Amino acid sequence: MNTPSSEQNLAFTPAVKLISMIRNKEVSSVELINLYLERIEKLDDHLHSYLTVDAENAISESKKAQNRLMQGAKLGPLHGLPISIKDLEITKGLRTTGGSKIFQDRIPTEDSIVVERIKNAGAIILGKTNTPEFGLLGITFNLLGEHCRNPWNINKTSGGSSGGAATALAAGLCPVSIGSDGGGSIRIPSSFCGVFGLKPAQGRVPKYGGAGLQLLGNHLSQSGPLSRTVEDSSLIMQVISGYDDRDPSSFRDNVTNESFSPHETVSGIKIGWTSDLGFASVEPEILNICHTAVNSLTDAGCIIDDAKIVLKEPFETFRTLFATMAYTSYGQLLTKYPDQLTDYATATIEHGASISGAEYAIALGKVDEIKSSFNTMFQEFDVVITPTMAIAAFDALGPLDTVSIVDGKEVDPWWGYFPFTFPINLAGLPAASVPAGWNSNGLPVGLQIVGRPRDEKTVLTVAAALEKLNPWSHVKPPCS
Repeated sequence: MNTPSSEQNLAFTPAVKLISMIRNKEVSSVELINLYLERIEKLDDHLHSYLTVDAENAISESKKAQNRLMQGAKLGPLHGLPISIKDLEITKGLRTTGGSKIFQDRIPTEDSIVVERIKNAGAIILGKTNTPEFGLLGITFNLLGEHCRNPWNINKTSGGSSGGAATALAAGLCPVSIGSDGGGSIRIPSSFCGVFGLKPAQGRVPKYGGAGLQLLGNHLSQSGPLSRTVEDSSLIMQVISGYDDRDPSSFRDNVTNESFSPHETVSGIKIGWTSDLGFASVEPEILNICHTAVNSLTDAGCIIDDAKIVLKEPFETFRTLFATMAYTSYGQLLTKYPDQLTDYATATIEHGASISGAEYAIALGKVDEIKSSFNTMFQEFDVVITPTMAIAAFDALGPLDTVSIVDGKEVDPWWGYFPFTFPINLAGLPAASVPAGWNSNGLPVGLQIVGRPRDEKTVLTVAAALEKLNPWSHVKPPCS
């Protein structure tokens, strides 16, 4: 085995450590930006994790950050830290495609609230990461270029819709990523690419997207971090969380340094384990890896029992809400640009157009049933744990070439590979995907931790315990 170079080790250093090194003048923001830009140039032709790289501006901002440090100016919590931003987030002056050929030349004049907060905290944007068109798919494929690849095996998918974010992070092309999750879009690629990803509770991070888009009822999607360590995600959550007038549904909770810091111990925490949520098919090897990881928490003092939760197959409820919101946001594009949309975007938007008001209302009622099922579980357990995915990463073949058989059973190719993630969006709960191990083909496997409403702190606490018991951040993929 080759010994990693000092540059490679630096590229894989956790974000919190890099921030400390910048402040202590052990490394400069300029050096870090140049390091990541060099790695992107060297590796991303194989991975396709970035849609836009903002090299010139990143270098300029890193020099400004270095000058502020040397002058003793007040520094933000992310001062000088390179970061990647999913291309669904609007960025002022930086190309924002939304993964769509229609918007391949769009340069916004404002930032989304998440980007605004990231910049105000002192982070420096390396570029915009790859996403399926408008985030409407669980893998990362669009008409702008090639399928985003998995750094553990470049013939495999990264997952989606934050696929570029996960690939860039896993391959050492950034130290931390901002993604978003409307049905699993942080947790799916985190599991497939072997990184930590957190979907915050619904309302935790304000949803103001900019670009003149109308504000929709935010039933499903939240922006959130993908990171090497739990501590890194905790820091990002401190920055991006908190009320904003432009999203009246966002939480008014006071955000402090302790809001997302894990508790020191998990002793006595009650964990409910479910292998299927009452309806999912899962590959046996995935179950074995996840079950072993869960059981390791008994060594830290957790109490584990079966969570007897049975959800009636909930995808049609999810599809009704997801497609209706897609139609509301992008329906006008079907008429104006019918030949420039992907097949999956067209199918989703058209389905949304067919939904009646009564069907939408029924779906909202089903959401309440799902929330009730989880609330019953949380009377007994502090967190519920499942596999993140039903399978490991599959071949990167195309937008609808996913899987139709799991554990010998026929599954829907739209959702059969991610049955554990979208119900959590319907319930509005916080959830994380934690690396649990690797399968026999050397591909990562994720474990999903689901928390009570608004309780990211306990999710992060259990994740931190798993990180201590079964460290993952030191393991680097072959394409790195």
